[in-house]
Amino acid sequence: MSQKKPGFMQSAAYLARGWRLVRQPGLRRFVLMPLLVNLVVFGALGWWVNAWATGWLDSLSLFSRWGDWWIVQALQTVLQWLVTLVLVFSLAFVFTLVANLIGAPFNGLLAERVEAHLTGADTDPAPSWLTLVKSLPRLMGSEVRKLGYLVFCIVPLLLLQFIPVVNLIAPVLLFLFGAWMFALEYMDYPLGNHGALFKEVRQTMRKRRRVAYGFGSAVAVASMIPLVNLFVMPVAVAGATALYVDYLRE
Repeated sequence: MSQKKPGFMQSAAYLARGWRLVRQPGLRRFVLMPLLVNLVVFGALGWWVNAWATGWLDSLSLFSRWGDWWIVQALQTVLQWLVTLVLVFSLAFVFTLVANLIGAPFNGLLAERVEAHLTGADTDPAPSWLTLVKSLPRLMGSEVRKLGYLVFCIVPLLLLQFIPVVNLIAPVLLFLFGAWMFALEYMDYPLGNHGALFKEVRQTMRKRRRVAYGFGSAVAVASMIPLVNLFVMPVAVAGATALYVDYLRE
C-alpha cells in the first residue's frame, strides 16, 4: 500500500478503476442488486418528471391556439423533452442519494467483496444474508446522518441562487458541495465496513481534500449523464473501495 496521497486527477481516475472492477467475474453478482436499485429509482424519476412536464405544458396551453399542425406537435414534444432533461439533471444528485439509501446494504456488501478481491482474500466465504441483515442498523443510521448533513448544508447553498452577484458563483459552489458529498457517500462504505462512523469519514476526507474533490467530481459529472448514471452507484462503490485499499488503509 502506498502512503503517498494521490492528486485530483489520480483520484478522479478511480471511477474508471471501479468500472473495470465491477466487470470482474467474481464481483459481477454483487453488482446486480445496486444496479437494479438504480434502474428502479431513476426509472421512476424519469417517468414522474416526464409526466409532470407533460401536465405542466398542457396546463399552459402554449400551443393549443396554433392547431394540430405536425410542426406544432413536434415543437411541443421537443420542449417537453428539454424540460424533462433539465429537471432530471437538477434532481440527479438528490435521487442518487435516495438510491444509495435504498441500496446501502448491498453497497456495503459490494465494498467488502471488492476489498477482499483487491487484498487477495476473495477466497473467503461470501457474507451470508444473516450478516447482511445484522449490518442494516449501522448502514441505515449512516445513510440517515448523510441525508441530515446534506439538508443542513444544501439549503444555504440553494438560497445563494437568489442573491444578485453572489448567484454567479453559486452554481460552482453547489457543484463543489455535490462533489464533496459524493466522496463522503461512497468512501463511507469501505471505511464504514471497518467501523468508521460518518463523522470519522468526514474527518478522514478533510485531511485528503484533493482525493475527495477529485473522486467526487468524477462521480458528480457521471451522475448527470443519462444512462451512465444508472451504473454510477456500483461503479463508484468499487472505485472508492480501491481508493481506500491503495491509500487510506491504516
